[in-house]
Amino acid sequence: MVNQNLTATEIGFTHEDFAALLDKYDYHFSPGDVVPGTVFSIEPRGALIDIGAKTAAYIPIQEMSINRVDAPEEVLQSNETREFFILTDENEDGQLTLSIRRIEYMRAWERVRQLQAEDATVRSGVFATNRGGALVRIEGLRGFIPGSHISTRKPKEELVGEELPLKFLEVDEERNRLVLSHRRALVERKMNRLEVGEVVIGTVRGIKPYGAFIDIGGVSGLLHISEISHEHIDTPHSVFNVNDEVKVMIIDLDAERGRISLSTKQLEPEPGDMIKNRDLVYDKAEEMAAKYREQLLAKQQGIALPAEGAEDLIEEEIPSATEDAVAEEEISAVEEIPAAIEE
Repeated sequence: MVNQNLTATEIGFTHEDFAALLDKYDYHFSPGDVVPGTVFSIEPRGALIDIGAKTAAYIPIQEMSINRVDAPEEVLQSNETREFFILTDENEDGQLTLSIRRIEYMRAWERVRQLQAEDATVRSGVFATNRGGALVRIEGLRGFIPGSHISTRKPKEELVGEELPLKFLEVDEERNRLVLSHRRALVERKMNRLEVGEVVIGTVRGIKPYGAFIDIGGVSGLLHISEISHEHIDTPHSVFNVNDEVKVMIIDLDAERGRISLSTKQLEPEPGDMIKNRDLVYDKAEEMAAKYREQLLAKQQGIALPAEGAEDLIEEEIPSATEDAVAEEEISAVEEIPAAIEE
């Protein structure tokens, strides 16, 4: 019969030995590790997870998903095995805190970087607006559309619930910034149906000292003051009024920057006709555009054609085609960008 009164010393195996043995076979976990774990107890505001540590790890409800969760059972089931992110070191009870939310965020950033690299157009519904623009969700991340990149005449507040096509302007996980453009998506879609040298009919929607903004089928193109006529013009207001219908030629399409540049100057049969006889310019528009396209093609092929008074303006620096546009690199200085991950 075994003597049950033997001491630990007589057995030759102390509590310290037992602890050391546990340590020997215990895994070392660090914050940032992704480990497999099994759900063995679901609680009202969290769950206990077996990841092979001495003490069960804990995942609070707010770390269960990138989306809002009202009950743990919406995400986890007893005995389910899945990956978990180690969020914090052990507390005083030796318990680690886990997260699924962080894994989903890492994968979301990876996905949006891929979408940006592919120059993809994505669609998302506006869920809120603020002073600077509108907020959407892309792969669970909070994206910001600056007001200068919203291409609609609606007040921003009326956009809530509306789904918009969007292009990526900035994807910066380190700075927690995800910035998108509605304007660029619309311009790109329109550009796919437009060509340099094409004559289009539009409506003057705005006039600035540097040019007129022309609506051509729902997107805005800029008719720069230098492209109105061969003769000097002091101000575009001397030639156009808001809501005028105009015939213009496309001289540049910049899909990457979302800009359409227009000209009536290249349509003038004689210098100054846009000021003296606008109807003649419109009547001869297709004929003059054909000559322009011929010159453009010759230039591309390295063939010299005799000049007919029309200056080559393809290389000219073109201002933004949206009257309230802000350069992407200046957005942060003009509009406060909300974080993509809500803490």
